[in-house]
Amino acid sequence: MYTVFVNDKPIVLTTEVKKETYFKNYLLKSCNLGKIIKTLNTTKLKAVRLIGENKEELLPLFLKKLPTVVAGGGKVLNDKDEILFIYRNDKWDLPKGKIEKNETVEQTAIREVEEETGVSGLKIIKQLPNTYHIFKRNGKYKIKETYWYEMRSSFSGNLYPQEEEGITKVEWLNEEESILALKNSYANIKLLI
Repeated sequence: MYTVFVNDKPIVLTTEVKKETYFKNYLLKSCNLGKIIKTLNTTKLKAVRLIGENKEELLPLFLKKLPTVVAGGGKVLNDKDEILFIYRNDKWDLPKGKIEKNETVEQTAIREVEEETGVSGLKIIKQLPNTYHIFKRNGKYKIKETYWYEMRSSFSGNLYPQEEEGITKVEWLNEEESILALKNSYANIKLLI
């Protein structure tokens, strides 16, 4: 099972049909994704389930429906086990960005964290689950597939928000502060924390 977010409303990719309550079921193979996105954006419908026949084919079939943008990002912890957050578009987020030519997703994740926050000395500890969300750019919908990595850094210098990317704050947040920040964050970020 996979979850793809449209403005924090989930599209669940699954092989199980369930009785509709707050959500609608559609067949993955034949669904009109554009209409589904519009319905999620303009109605009180809380979720959509796209039903496929084979677990292994769910994500590949879905990713064929829209262009995919691949990104890398990091959940970075410091020596005090604080998490590095950025504040962009009036929401708390984790640093991430689009992969560049001839770059691995690991290299992308490290570069993006460094560029968006000013933090250096990053070491990848482990890969975290990928997240998926749909966004609109130049009038067209796209799927962003983000590869996430848990990272560590002993960095103790100044933090620098990448203002040209719309980032207004960068902060190390302890557990209590992180819980508070997640109340004003994205659904896919909540899954990672």
